Amino acid sequence: MAAVLQVLPCVARAPLRPLLSGGPVVRQASGMALAEQAQQLFESTVGAVLPGPMLHRALSLDPSGGLLKVRDRSFQLRQNLHLVGFGKAVLGMAAAAEELLGQHLVQGVISVPKGIRAAMERAGKQEMLLKPHSRVQVFEGAEDNLPDRDALRAALAIRQLAEGLTADDLLLVLISGGGSALLPAPIPPVTLEEKQTLTKLLAARGANIQELNTIRKALSQLKGGGLAQAAYPAQVVSLILSDVVGDPVEVIASGPTVASVHNVQDCLHILNRYGLRAALPRSVKTVLARADSDPHGPHTCGHVLNVIIGSNALALAEAQRRAEALGYRAVVLSAAIRGGVKSVARFYGLLAQVAGAHLTPPGTAASMEQEEQLHELAAELQLPDLRLKEALETVVGAGGPVCLLAGGEPTVQLQGSGKGGRNQELALRVGAELGRWPPGPVDVLFLSGGTDGQDGPTEAAGAWVVPELASQAATEGLDVASFLSRNDSHTFFRCFRGGVHLLHTGLTGTNVMDAHLLLLRPR
Repeated sequence: MAAVLQVLPCVARAPLRPLLSGGPVVRQASGMALAEQAQQLFESTVGAVLPGPMLHRALSLDPSGGLLKVRDRSFQLRQNLHLVGFGKAVLGMAAAAEELLGQHLVQGVISVPKGIRAAMERAGKQEMLLKPHSRVQVFEGAEDNLPDRDALRAALAIRQLAEGLTADDLLLVLISGGGSALLPAPIPPVTLEEKQTLTKLLAARGANIQELNTIRKALSQLKGGGLAQAAYPAQVVSLILSDVVGDPVEVIASGPTVASVHNVQDCLHILNRYGLRAALPRSVKTVLARADSDPHGPHTCGHVLNVIIGSNALALAEAQRRAEALGYRAVVLSAAIRGGVKSVARFYGLLAQVAGAHLTPPGTAASMEQEEQLHELAAELQLPDLRLKEALETVVGAGGPVCLLAGGEPTVQLQGSGKGGRNQELALRVGAELGRWPPGPVDVLFLSGGTDGQDGPTEAAGAWVVPELASQAATEGLDVASFLSRNDSHTFFRCFRGGVHLLHTGLTGTNVMDAHLLLLRPR
């Protein structure tokens, strides 16, 4: 039956209206009250890192004196403020900056994903759009998050603006996730195609993201501090929305305003490791040789102020406050969840089992073996900021509903040709894990959602599940394992109960990776 449902369309109920526009939540029998609260918490997570609130937290303007304050630094404005930006959330960030800075803003150039303005217009998100006669020029490109000619034109326009600045100018740089693909500017004579080919070859041979970024920076005019160098001697203020675990400023969008710590020898070592040095195009060899003989040595970025204005940790902290206002004992487990989605799902399944047992009478306690498995799996995941011990201690002393929060970016190994995203797959796998044990006298719900509002190539942000999911799905002829084997989580959730378990927010205009919520409530 499940195989048939893969090709036959499901008749879906109307999805939940976007949470961020204040739409009503559909009510359903078991688990729906928890689901409503979980979705409110997800809404608060996203709301904390929307462009408007973020910019206003980071910047303040004294209009009479023309003084711009960025955290604890102040800058005098006198028709000397310029703006550039690149990333998936930068359109809304630029709109908020334009609203705040007004006539002080002289000019700007931003590079944003193809089609984002039309999408925001369709969604009625006027606050994410620039004014009709804006001084900020918008380039759209990097379709499917891949560098292209449109993104290259935008990068060159950004470089031109930066290079025209003087010591009297101030450059405001807006950066968010996706910025690397939206700022491609290879050092001549390297072409965009040659740089992409080399990156793909390295990735195919097993190079990790740090190694790929080291090569990208070495061949880029603007990454690895290149943009900051182009703007010198102007002052540079870089406002960064992080979509990277741990918020390393040198990694986000490949660090265009952060001096690179790598040199040519590092690049050659990587190329040797993967057997590619001999096969390099002449253009790449030329650029690396030129950098090796640069008499000025490595560039510094002493004229730059880099500020993280939004992150997964900040978003989870707001969700924690909201959960406590709803009567939950809330703990942020980690803002650095990563690893294979199967292991992460197993971790959440064990966590729910152990935490649920701590909330119930002694007769339903989880076994020592299960608690040991939980700690072993946590150690295997190597999450640097995991607060598992604190979370379990909180559960023991709670005596009432508990909310465990986490965020990050697990990875999915594709095995089939189904439709889904990492949040829907994680939720479905957690649902399967929860179904392996009787929940006892405690209600459990798990939600996983992408803060950008789009999970993979779908219109859903994620999904929520309860322990009864697998058995309820079986009564509808849906086999969870079959859908998981095809990486077809979206089709499952669209079919199951008419799609009511899907999380629909629409594009949010921000992006700080994913949020995971585990709610437990004694009956």
